[in-house]
Formats: sequence, structure tokens, C-alpha cells
Amino acid sequence: MREMDAQQQLAGLLENQLRGGSDAGGVGKYLLHRAKPHIPPWLSWGATGIAGALGHWRWGESAAAGVGLTLASVALTGATWWAGKSTSQQRRLHSAITVAAGSAWLTAAALAGPTAGPLDDLYLMGGPALALSWNVRMLMRHTPEAVAGTGGDKGLLEKVGLARAQIGAAKVEPNRVTAPLALEPGEQTNEDVTKSLARLASALDLPTSAVRYTPSPDSARRGELVIVPEDMLSEVVEWQGPSNLGGSIAEPLVIGRYDDGAPLLIWLPGDPDAGRNSTHILVAGGTGSGKGDTALNLLTEILSRRDVLVWFSDPKAFQDFAPLRPGLDWAAEGGTPTEVMVAAVEAVIPARTGWLGAHGYRQWVPAAAQEQTSREYTCRPDGRPCGCPGMPFLVTWFEEAANTLRALGDDAFTGIAQEARSAGVSLIVSLQRPSYDQMSTSTRASLPSVIALGCDPRDEGFSLPDEVLAQGAHPGAWGNRRPGYCYVVSPGIPEDRYASPGRTRRFTQRAVPVMELLATWAQRNGATADPVTAGAATGVAGTAYTGRTPDGAPQPAALQAVDEEENAMGHGGLFVDPEDADIDPEAALPEAEQGDDAPIFGHETGRKPSPEEARRLFAQALEQFEREGRMVVGPKDFMDWCDQHNLSRPWVSARLKEAALDGRLEPTNTTGRWRIVPALTAA
Repeated sequence: MREMDAQQQLAGLLENQLRGGSDAGGVGKYLLHRAKPHIPPWLSWGATGIAGALGHWRWGESAAAGVGLTLASVALTGATWWAGKSTSQQRRLHSAITVAAGSAWLTAAALAGPTAGPLDDLYLMGGPALALSWNVRMLMRHTPEAVAGTGGDKGLLEKVGLARAQIGAAKVEPNRVTAPLALEPGEQTNEDVTKSLARLASALDLPTSAVRYTPSPDSARRGELVIVPEDMLSEVVEWQGPSNLGGSIAEPLVIGRYDDGAPLLIWLPGDPDAGRNSTHILVAGGTGSGKGDTALNLLTEILSRRDVLVWFSDPKAFQDFAPLRPGLDWAAEGGTPTEVMVAAVEAVIPARTGWLGAHGYRQWVPAAAQEQTSREYTCRPDGRPCGCPGMPFLVTWFEEAANTLRALGDDAFTGIAQEARSAGVSLIVSLQRPSYDQMSTSTRASLPSVIALGCDPRDEGFSLPDEVLAQGAHPGAWGNRRPGYCYVVSPGIPEDRYASPGRTRRFTQRAVPVMELLATWAQRNGATADPVTAGAATGVAGTAYTGRTPDGAPQPAALQAVDEEENAMGHGGLFVDPEDADIDPEAALPEAEQGDDAPIFGHETGRKPSPEEARRLFAQALEQFEREGRMVVGPKDFMDWCDQHNLSRPWVSARLKEAALDGRLEPTNTTGRWRIVPALTAA
């Protein structure tokens, strides 16, 4: 980079030299100043002729002088060749030929005379030709295009083993230089450039991440070399608030900046006009890499949009995300609540896909989130506007997903990742090490976008595609020493940006009040679940899913709609026993009275219930779990219940299998775990 700067400075000095004094007046003076740099070769030509004439006058009859002049000519030519070894090959050869021709003519003219034989013709024809060749060389050397493609750059490429490569005209932007590179046909490939990036960075005295190469998809020997001389990411930038409060989720999310100062953008929904697909995101980074701040950057951007729902699972009890929790449509901690959420996501995908297809949407677009008043998007057979409520975009986020994958299996998200995009659902999975022993290869292949933060160098291949690593991306160089530094690969981002490092913004204690205000805004102005999404979720999760409700506001209309037995999509609502309809859930429990600890069914303490009574108690236990929102159960959840009723775990396991055959339970991905089917939708 410094050699490129030197070439550009040289060109500027030459231009100043050429212009110097040209404004003092007169065309002749202007032409004289323009001709100055080209005069020295002609002065050398004239001086050689005069020297030849004087030499003949002095040594015309001396044999010893002939020997001396010949030896001096050979020595001068050799010295010129030796001195030019630090320059380019063309300049070295040109200089040696010029000195050899001039000294040979001078020797001959001094001995035989300037006008002897063909010497005068050679002087009059060959001398101007050599002078003109240097004039042409000077013009070519100081053309801006030549500055970018020869000189220092050529020597630089030679140092790193790419001597025959050709650099085209460079595109210079603030803190970014992009130059097309053409390699020697049949001798070099793009792979040779990627292997030389570290040496190139060393030659330029820059970090490895500052030099990258984007191969051309149409050629094995062409690409673009990108050099960023100054690391603009070293300055920490604190988060000040969302970039587009009240905008659509279809608009770009700003999560940081690139090393050249450009904003770091990411898109979730697809755009049929731009040819961009909807995407899922993998957030990967080791301990201390800034993964928490990166997640906050992304989540705050999502929550600030008007047409999106967020279902969020965090086994760490929302340690980093507590200020934003009120703005989430569904928040679940680890364990059973997350199992229920995964099952609900699986259920809403076909329901949402069916609604979108019935209304003529090939994929989710912002118009799908509005009330359907258009003839273009209607579910009515007669083509008239149907007036159906809109369907917001849905983001399902699983933080610290390694815990969920260990509990549910490494392919827990595979079906979701493969099917959710067409349903207007984005899956975001965050974990430290997305290796094959944590996440199935099918799931990883279905997550097309990645935010790769610092990691162990051995884990780079798990985070980024091989072609991005070949371009110069190197998250392993950061580790946990540069929190927030990341590479982003996602639809909508130009491919030459994949290997460009970025940095997310820092969240400090000063950001907490702003996040709380954002959560309040989301409660009051954010989207609420549509009847289709809410119906599918409650059909699986029951009371575990309540939807986002503003403080003091009634239950969302979508959830009120699914309470009705004959709603449009046929999903059941929340079950309330008629005998319990008048019970105030907020009223305080009465004081304990004598006899409260007596067996409910009149048996003495320690007496085993009859088979019929035991089955009835088991059914009541399932109803109790459902009311509490514990929708995934197994034998371990009945341990206290078994002790209370003198029943064994094998008996409970048998009853669970019977309930599954009756349609009251459904198996999950985990052996011995069953999902409760809400009572009104039981088979």
C-alpha cells in the first residue's frame, strides 16, 4: 500500500512540475514547461555528437586511445546493467541498450571521425529514435493507469510469488482500494492468490484481515484484490438505539459497521423483486467474542419493527435480555418450556404456509402483515377482498442453543430450518461452537446466513464456508481479544463483502433504559399474533403461549378468536372447566383447616388406589400440567405424584403410552418425553 502511495505521489509531483509556471503568460512559455521533462534525452544525444567530434580531434590517430575507449564503453554498459537490477526488467534492458549504443557510436566516432562511413547517418537516425523511446516511456510511466499497474505494485507482486500477475486500474474509496487482478494464463490460478494473502499483508505491513481476494465466478485466473489500510473497527461504538423505529422487518437491520466505515446490514425476509431469499441465521462465537452484544444488536433491530413477532428461548434465564423480555411475543427459559416452543414452531409452519398459499403469496412480504383488502391477495373463490387479518413475520430465536440440542437431539431444528422460510418464519440459532457433534450437518446446511465472531482457529471451518475463508476471512485470529469483530454471510450482502470484517456496537449499562423503552414501545405498537399463528401455537402449547399483551390491555383479538370452537382454521382454544368459570385466579387462598390433608377419595393414607381411580387421578394430573403450561412431560415429572398415591414409575410409563394411543399425548424427539395435546383438540 505504501508503494502504491509513493507511485501516486510521484504522479502528482510530475503533474505539478508540468504545470509549474504555465500560468505566467504566453503559449510559448506553456509549451516550454510542458516540454521540460522530455528534453534530457535530446540533450544527451547532442552531447554525444559533440563528444565524438572532440574525441576524434584528440585521439583520431591514437591506437591506445581506441583500446581505452572500447574498454570504457564495455565497462559503462556493464555498470548500467548492474545498477538497474533493483528496477523493473524493462527499464534495466532499455537503459543498457541506450548506453551500449551511445558508447559504441562515441568510440567509433572518436577513432574514425563522426562523418566516416555510416556514422553520421547512424547518429542522425538512431540518436533521435533512442531519445524518442525515452520520451514515450516517460509518457507511459506517468499515465494514471500505468501508475496503478506497474512500478511498485509489480515489485510487490513479485515479492509474494505473483510476478506475472497484472493489476488493472484501482478503484480508490475512503479507506478501501479495490483492484482487478489478472494472473498468468496456464501458470497461475486464483488459489495461488489466496495462498499469498498472508505474505501480501506482511509486505504491506497490515493485519491479515486487511487484505482479501474475491475470485471471479467466470474465470479461474481473475478476481479483485481488496486492501483496507486502516482498521476503523478499533474504536468502540456504543449502541444508541434502533436505526429504524416503526419500520418494516423487510427493511435492512443495521447491526454495526465494516472496517471501511460502511454500515453492516442484514435482511431476514426475502424480496421477490430483488431476487433475495428469506434466511435463517447462525450466530457463532467463542466465550468473550462479543456474542451477547451481537445478539442484542440484532434483537433490538427486530423488536423495533412494526410487523414482526419474536419467540425467544434462553436457558440462561434472560441474563442479557431481561430489559427486552416484555417486548417479546413469547419468552421461554430452557428445559420443558423450550421443548414446547420447538413443538409449537413445528406446528405453526404448515398453518402459516397454508394461509399464505390461500391468499396468493409465494413468500412472506410486508403486505401479508396488513388486513387483506386487495383483490390480488384474497382467499375468496370469487376474487373479492376477503378482509382477513394480516400475518406478521415470525422470528424464532434459540439462544445458547447447545443446551436445547443436547436435550432434544442434534437435529431438533432440522425440520424447522428446512421448511420455515416459505412460511414467513426465520430461525436464529446462537451457540459457541457449531461443530458436527453439537448440530447435525443437515441443520447447519439449512442455515444459509452466519454471523461469525472470534473463535478458536480450529473451529473456523464450522462457522464460515470454505470459499469465504479462501478469500482471507480469519475469525480465528481474533479469538476473544476483539469482542464484536465478525464476518457476516447472508443473502443481500455483496459476495465481495463476505470476507470484510465488521464490528457490532457495544451495549453498556447506559443502554438499559433505552432497551426498556424499546420493549414498552413494542408492547404498545408491535404486532400481535394473527389467528392462524396463535391458533396453531395454543393448539400445541395451551396456556404456555399467551401472546404479547400491552400492560392493562385485554387479551389480543387473535387469542380471543381461537377461544371459539368454530374459528376459521379449526384450532382449539384455551380449555376452562365450567365449574371453575367463576373462580377468581387473583383471590387469596383460604387458611388451612382441619381435615385438609385427608385423602381426596376417602382412602386412608398409604392406601393404593384402585386401577380405575388411579387412571382418573392420572388424567387429572395431565389436566393440572396443562393448566400450568407444562406441556411436555415424562415419568420424572410424576415422581412426587407417585409417592403421594403409592404408584410406581413403570405404571406411569405405561399410562403415558396409553395416553399417546388415545391422542392425549404425542411423542417428542426425546425418548421418554411426551407432549400434552390440549384437551379440546384431543383425538
